[in-house]
Parts: sequence; structure tokens; C-alpha cells
Amino acid sequence: MKYEPLVTDTYFHIYNRGSNKEDIFKEHRNYRYFLSLLRKHCVSVCEVYAYCLLKNHFHLIVKTNLDIEEKLISQGFSNMFNAYSKAINRSYDRSGSLFKDRFSRKRIENEEYLKQLIIYTHLNPEHHKMISDFREYPFSSYQSFLSSKNSELSREFVLSLFDGRANFEYAHEYKKIKIEETYTLE
Repeated sequence: MKYEPLVTDTYFHIYNRGSNKEDIFKEHRNYRYFLSLLRKHCVSVCEVYAYCLLKNHFHLIVKTNLDIEEKLISQGFSNMFNAYSKAINRSYDRSGSLFKDRFSRKRIENEEYLKQLIIYTHLNPEHHKMISDFREYPFSSYQSFLSSKNSELSREFVLSLFDGRANFEYAHEYKKIKIEETYTLE
């Protein structure tokens, strides 16, 4: 598989799943550790716009920084995923690859698609029937956009994409309803 190079000043959807569909998050502490590694290794090379961590896969929506060597961007993500894999292997007495493959990445070409991916990312836990209301899922960035607490997310930029917090919430709810209508009609 050919991978999209991580270049500067570009939006990306970064995602991966567990090898053989294995869970990559086994306990609550695993989710928190993954997010701490994201802060440690990647916040210096990109802005994080959204995330969702599910038992056997994850989604990150980011924009790479402008003034940075491109190899440092890939290195940051590689360091994060390697550190996480090693910690899980140690903690659960396992060996081998935790992830299916190298992390997948898809360039996001415009702001409309960026908005759709942010919504898709936040709706993911409900789509996979992990929770009945995506707004309550604890390992997604959705709640951070409604909070006033400090965050590493690029909260103000994302909310501005949706013309504010109220429209951000409305866009998510509207998309959820549209998806439910589609499934009901089938």
C-alpha cells in the first residue's frame, strides 16, 4: 500500500486498527496513555482538531505545522505509535505488532471535508454501537469542544469552522439524524 506522505501545513485524517482486529485499548488507562503520548510526541508537529479512540481502532484529525521539517512530522507519529505498542506489549505480556500496519493517513483537501470528518470522528462510537449517545463517549474530543477547560485541541479554530459552539452541536446532531433516517429507510 502506498502511503500519503505527511507534508507541512496540510490537514490529515490519521487512523489505524489493531492487528487481526485485536483491541488496542484494553483499559481506561490505555486511552489516557495514548492521549498523553499524542501530547508528548505530536503536538509539537501538528495541531489536533479531533480524535476518537475506540477499542480496536482510532481516528485523529490534524493539521501539520508549517515551519517544521517534514521528516520530523512522520517521526513524531512513529515515536508515539512505537511507544504505545511497546507499553501495551509490556503491560499485557504480548509480543509482535499491535497495529494492523503502518498508520494510515489521508489528506483532507478542503474545509467542507474537514468538517465532515470531524463529525464522522465524533459519531464513531455510536456508529459502532459502543454507546447510545456519542456525546457521552469519554474517549472522543467532542466533549472538549463544549468545555471551557484548557485543551491541547485547536478548539477555537474548529468551532470557527462551524460558526460557533451552537452550530457545532447542531451539525453533529443533524448528521446523526440523517444517518438514522438512512438506516430506517433501508
